[in-house]
Amino acid sequence: MISLRQQALKRLARREHSRFELEEKLSALGTAEEIAAVLDTLEATGLLSDQRTAASYLSSHAARFGTMKLKHTLRAKGIAEEIIDAGLAALGEDLASEETRALEIWRRKYGQPPVDAREWAKQARFLQSRGFSSDAIRRVLKAYHV
Repeated sequence: MISLRQQALKRLARREHSRFELEEKLSALGTAEEIAAVLDTLEATGLLSDQRTAASYLSSHAARFGTMKLKHTLRAKGIAEEIIDAGLAALGEDLASEETRALEIWRRKYGQPPVDAREWAKQARFLQSRGFSSDAIRRVLKAYHV
């Protein structure tokens, strides 16, 4: 049988996980105390890091999603709010503004202005589903409103 530590390392070898995610994934394999001890050891050795998990997620997903969706997903992974804010601030220098990202995604998906209000609403819903703010969506589509 594979030990808790080996199970945790196996998951961490695939991708970064937050402490919360690993706790959930290991919960069926041991007691809460055993899992906490393993996770404490992994954190102490630097193999488990919420900061690194947030940075990894943001670097791979920030170009495709809005700030609201990025924050929501990281919160669901159990990442603390201050780590999320620090990660977004660090990315802010390298990442285009939310409006610029929304415009780029809109261009790739549609590339043509909406022909009527119904199409405008469809395009706005698409951008909203990607987690962009209503202000950014409005600014991107405003020039094309019929």
